[in-house]
Formats: sequence, structure tokens, C-alpha cells
Amino acid sequence: MPSPVSSSAPPCPTCGAAASGRFCATCGTPLAGAACAACRAPLTPGAKFCHRCGTAAGAAPPPVDAPARGGAAALPWAVASIALLALIALVAGQHFNARPGGSLDAPSNALPQAGLDDRGAGGAGQARAPDISQMSPEERATRLFDRVIGMSERGRTDSVQFFAPMALTAYQMLGALNVDQRYDLGRIGEVSGAIGLARAQADTILRYNPTHLLGLSLAAAAARAAGDDAARRDYERRLLAAEPTERARTLPEYLAHRVDIDSAVARAKRGP
Repeated sequence: MPSPVSSSAPPCPTCGAAASGRFCATCGTPLAGAACAACRAPLTPGAKFCHRCGTAAGAAPPPVDAPARGGAAALPWAVASIALLALIALVAGQHFNARPGGSLDAPSNALPQAGLDDRGAGGAGQARAPDISQMSPEERATRLFDRVIGMSERGRTDSVQFFAPMALTAYQMLGALNVDQRYDLGRIGEVSGAIGLARAQADTILRYNPTHLLGLSLAAAAARAAGDDAARRDYERRLLAAEPTERARTLPEYLAHRVDIDSAVARAKRGP
């Protein structure tokens, strides 16, 4: 019979009960050393979802004879070079708006918001399109994010599905992500149908700051896409309550995603 958990064990980050091992015996929350059952990525203590593949933290492991999702999760890494080369060919002659990069050190550091010009270059006075293979990883991820979101806003679903895997791969290659980059990654998941990924990024942002406007707006959008009206209403209520105080902080990511925040607040005020 296993010995009871010592009262001196550190508290569970979710329920506060004394917990040891890899998962809390009271509520099942992952602790230090826990790994995703699907892709085996390390889980952040207290996380509700795997931040790599979006699987729920308490999900049962796949059957022994089932193909491991770890291989599927690693597939984008294997094809990253091919995908990026294909992207270079597709965007040859197109004009991109400049968007400066940002540091990865501070979690609140954000990349400024910018659009993507989808018109072909080659007209008089237009600059030659940059070679995306020569961009930094941060610039490449940013350009792909702009393209995916721009395509989504114009209703070009097929293009979103084509470019989203490239964008996800680009963000995976960045390593540690700041808040702004996690929001971008979650938005790509939201518009491409990877709702688990969107929820995972929102969960991570809200663990960093439970009243963060980007985390709340992303969580509400993911709940809406999943048809979870109760969760959507809760996140929208929290968003409206936090908005005045959080706006006053004028965080860089709030300024960069002002339009997104305005839209989320307006939608929350309208209701269903």
C-alpha cells in the first residue's frame, strides 16, 4: 500500500492539497516531472493542456498498439525545411510590409502588429520581395502569422489551412515564447481549427497573469469555437471586469493587439 502524501509536500498549484509525484492525487493536476500522455512533452505544473499539442493534461495515454502522437507532433520539424522552401516559391514576387522583431527575454515583450500586403510585386517602384529563408526565426514566424490571419479575415479558408502548418512550425522553432508570441500561436490555432492549441496558449498566458486581456480574449474565442457557452460567458465576464485596469497598464502587447482587444470587448458586451 502506498504511503500517504506527507503534509510537508508542496501544495498542488490548482487545489492547494499537499501533493507529490507527477500528478496531484486529489485533482489530477500535473506537477513537476509530468509529461503529456500524447506527445510526451514536459507539462508545466498546473497546466490544463499540453503546450505543444493541446492535449488535455489529464488525458489517458494512447493504446499500446496505436501510433504515437509524438511522431506526428515531430513531423512538422521533419518537414520544416521543405515547407519553408515551398513558401519561398509561393511568395516570390510578393510585397511584405516591414514588422520589427522583438526580444524573447521578457514575457510581456510584444511584436508590433502589422498587416501583410497580398498584392503581387513587380509594378513600377515596388521593392523586390525579401527572401524569407534569410529572415530571422522571429521575423519568419511573424510574417507567417500575418499571412494566416490576413487570409482568415478575407475568408480564404483553403489558404489558411495551407499556411497554418508552416506558421505553427515557425513558432515551434522559436523555443521559449513570450506572451505576444503565445497569443499569435493561439490565434493561428483558433482560425485553423486547432482549438486545443488555442486553449493551451490561453491557459499559459492566464497562468502568467489571470487578468491578461489577450489570454482572456483568446480563451473566450476558443470556447466559442468549441461551442462551450458556459466557459465563453465566464471568460467574457472576466474580460469585461479586467479591461479598465489592464488597459491602464499599456503593456506593449496590448498596444500591438489593440484592435483584437477592442473586438473581443465589443463582442463580450453584445453577448451571444
